[in-house]
Amino acid sequence: MDSGGCPLNGGGGESRINEDNRGSQYGMITLEDLESFSEDQLSDSGNGSLEEGETMDEDENNDRLLHYWQDVARGHRVEVPGDMAQPIQQITSNNNGAHTREKVPFTLMGRKEKCGDVHYEKRHYEKAHWACITVSEETYEQSICYGFMRIMRYICQQNSAGNYLGMTLPIVTVVHTDEMRRDLMRAVTVAYYLPDQHQAQPPQPHDADIVIEEWPAAIIYSRPFTGATNEVTIVNEIQALSEVLDTPGDCVNDTFIIAGYTNPAHANRQNEIWFLERR
Repeated sequence: MDSGGCPLNGGGGESRINEDNRGSQYGMITLEDLESFSEDQLSDSGNGSLEEGETMDEDENNDRLLHYWQDVARGHRVEVPGDMAQPIQQITSNNNGAHTREKVPFTLMGRKEKCGDVHYEKRHYEKAHWACITVSEETYEQSICYGFMRIMRYICQQNSAGNYLGMTLPIVTVVHTDEMRRDLMRAVTVAYYLPDQHQAQPPQPHDADIVIEEWPAAIIYSRPFTGATNEVTIVNEIQALSEVLDTPGDCVNDTFIIAGYTNPAHANRQNEIWFLERR
């Protein structure tokens, strides 16, 4: 198992993100951004729409989608390469088809609530295979963006099965902090849960930096939160969950997971912060 990606190893990244970047408000381009994309959005993007009776061939459509996301990405200080055209198109077409997004299964062990608000849930996750890539870009947001694009290529046929593997939720990122939990380490691991049909024999990635890991069974303490995810919000949510846990010392203290369920561009984005119970 790759020690850099395993969420239970308790290790840290090689270097710390500069404090000047902690307040960055740049958003993230993720698989869900691409999956939730629609032709209506494309028509409204300023690239023009087709006249009645006109048709667009596959190459033109791929280019149109690619150019749209390249324009969006520049606002996030991310470059979307030309070879992302096909994965973008495939994610988009499958989102409009019969494919459903499989959720990572778990068993609910308990829940702490107050006045109708969930402080946290205690869950048990079985061991499972995840496709993981560890990225160390200049900023956290850039690491997430580039990591997701490479995972997306894996999902979209750049795998030994040669097939579209299907989307799962949540897409998670594993982060490490310093001992005081004030700063995130630069290395961030992006992880994609393999759909149930691929758990027994996971397709192997063409990208040598993507590793198929079997994460062990784990007990997770999960707290929901909404809005953007960046260095500041992650550190704040770690602190918030630590304050409501009955026994925070039972959890790993420098490795955490951010789980994303909805489009990051959504005004009410749904996320969770996960703490890992010590084994």
